[in-house]
Amino acid sequence: MRIRTAVRSNKAMAVVGAAALMLAASACSSSSSDKTPSASGPAKGTIVWYANQFGPTNTDVRKTLIAAFEKANPGITVKLEQAPSDSDTFRSTLTTQISGGSSSFDVYNGDVVWPAQFGSKNLALPLNKYFPASYWKTFSPGLVSSLTYQGKIMAAPLFTDNAFLFYRKDLLAKAHLPVPTTWEQLQSEAQTLQNKKLVKYGFAAQFDSYEGLTADFTELEADAGGATLNSGSTKSTINSAAALKALTFMRGLVSSGVAPSAITTFQEQQSESLFTSGQVAFLRNWTYAYADSNSSASKITGKVGIVNLPTFSGNSGSGYSTTGGWNMYVNPHSKHIAADVAFVKWMTGDAAQKIMGIQGGELPVNAATLASPDVQKANPAYPVAAHNKLAARPSTAAEYSAVSSAIYSNVNAAISGSASPKDALGNADKAITTALGSNGL
Repeated sequence: MRIRTAVRSNKAMAVVGAAALMLAASACSSSSSDKTPSASGPAKGTIVWYANQFGPTNTDVRKTLIAAFEKANPGITVKLEQAPSDSDTFRSTLTTQISGGSSSFDVYNGDVVWPAQFGSKNLALPLNKYFPASYWKTFSPGLVSSLTYQGKIMAAPLFTDNAFLFYRKDLLAKAHLPVPTTWEQLQSEAQTLQNKKLVKYGFAAQFDSYEGLTADFTELEADAGGATLNSGSTKSTINSAAALKALTFMRGLVSSGVAPSAITTFQEQQSESLFTSGQVAFLRNWTYAYADSNSSASKITGKVGIVNLPTFSGNSGSGYSTTGGWNMYVNPHSKHIAADVAFVKWMTGDAAQKIMGIQGGELPVNAATLASPDVQKANPAYPVAAHNKLAARPSTAAEYSAVSSAIYSNVNAAISGSASPKDALGNADKAITTALGSNGL
């Protein structure tokens, strides 16, 4: 899944900023009420699902899901309303409509980094009281923690995305090298492949100054034992020995020549294109890259392997994958809470998750569904994903957009060599501390 989250441009933030000003006035009045919408009464009626398209472009899996839901729940009709495809536009539209009291839609899709931002502004209905504790345990480990804001669960996972290491099986075979399990081993093997003139570059990832770099850095930071924020998301902890280890390694990939210097401008498309053109041995990217690497447009079809991301030497198991994907949120102004809850519950259950996994090509969030044989055989990435360790970006802070910007801008400066890793983390720490003192989208 291509990164579509959080900060993309100053222009986009200007739109969101204007919407936030409108929100500020209404937030005060809405927070003054202690009334919580009730789900009592029969789950019936018509609800509107505001969602952007996901899954294959040649079919609309949303309509398949709605038909299956309505068959299983004959008392509820779901109307689909098309949402903007751009994440920032979608977010600003939701902010404006919900803060204005709109109940024109009942359930909406939303990015994985929105729960705290939306929870702080009363843009989503907390779901704790509508689902038992056992319900939240059905999801893959690591997903629910990213949905929580001040003890309230603001959304339910719809589908997720994971990062993987894609590698050239043919090149490793020629050099008699094993699949690397540590980052240090990956760097060493990449240099060996380059020295043998088997490949031009050893490694590619998403190191441009944008949201994707926040995801990449989060993985290495977590693997080194660090985190950007403290457990309460109230204090920056990015200026740590663990973060310094992660960032120094990232810089070393470039300074050693394992990664091209242009990696500091690479987003998903650029890094994948270099890999599918046969110029890179190892690629960090999202689930879809396996299918793209084996498409008719790829020069390395049939030569690509997929495994969990490596870990740092001395650690056990695999490395961490940042969580991506989309959630389901309930409009706090909805008049059909019982039907909304029934829809969310079904969409996160086995029947819907199998449709999304097999027909939609999206990673199921339901752990049992992901582990089922019929789902695992649908995509080579699924069996690997079942063993991923997940790390959420610091999206439990309501100020996430500014926090992410502080991460990717300073991390990019260190990787490109315009700042030392130590100075970059110090600058990021100051920027995050400033951001946590504010409160807004």
